[in-house]
Amino acid sequence: MDLGLRRKGVVVTGGTRGIGRAIAEAFADEGANVAICARSEGALKQAAEHLRGKGVSVHAAACDVGEPTALDAFLEGARQALGTIDMLVNNVAGVGFADDDEAWQVACRVTLLSAVRGSTKVVPWMKAQGGGAIVHISSIAALEAGWPASYAATKAALISHAKSAAVALAVSGIRVNVVTLGSIEFPGGVWDQVKKGNRPMYDAVLGTIPSGRMGTAEEVANAVVFLVSTRASWITGTYLTVDGGQHRGNL
Repeated sequence: MDLGLRRKGVVVTGGTRGIGRAIAEAFADEGANVAICARSEGALKQAAEHLRGKGVSVHAAACDVGEPTALDAFLEGARQALGTIDMLVNNVAGVGFADDDEAWQVACRVTLLSAVRGSTKVVPWMKAQGGGAIVHISSIAALEAGWPASYAATKAALISHAKSAAVALAVSGIRVNVVTLGSIEFPGGVWDQVKKGNRPMYDAVLGTIPSGRMGTAEEVANAVVFLVSTRASWITGTYLTVDGGQHRGNL
């Protein structure tokens, strides 16, 4: 199926490992040019070389997306390198498990405000070229209690922001959606660490997933690529849950 992404310019915040890496690779496999960022230079070089091996243009730069000046510079560089920014995937999250001021500050700065600022930055570019698509990566923690409060609240705020932005920007041909994730396992990720260090907790969470396993980063990437593609042209202001049935609520 042709998703209409060839030679499009895509920004994926994060992109060197796990979910962000899988998303960037999925776009490159569709022929899209990709910009990625991370806080450290080492992993960026390896990820960028791998993506270029797929025959697409790649922009990679060290960036702490929680710092407004750094995020602005990264996005400007991405636009200059790729020529156009047609899609933005706000993937980076600040995870704090303590319910204290520091955890809230990190969650608000990295999870929420980086997505808001990034979207605000690219919207004028998208308007000028006649449209675009934005996806926030959220979590089923946004939909239910029982998760770290700062993480859940900021992930819920992403859903609210996407809905408001989608309504405001539809007239400009810009779609804004959310992918809400269940428990996703990949090497070096949270659930991989829990599996190795706290098997009873891992098994308890696994037991809540009707599909009988945790999801993969590639399954998340497939959902994201579809949502920004022309095949999803009438979908905006919604969230697509990728969780194997883990979230039990009707909404």
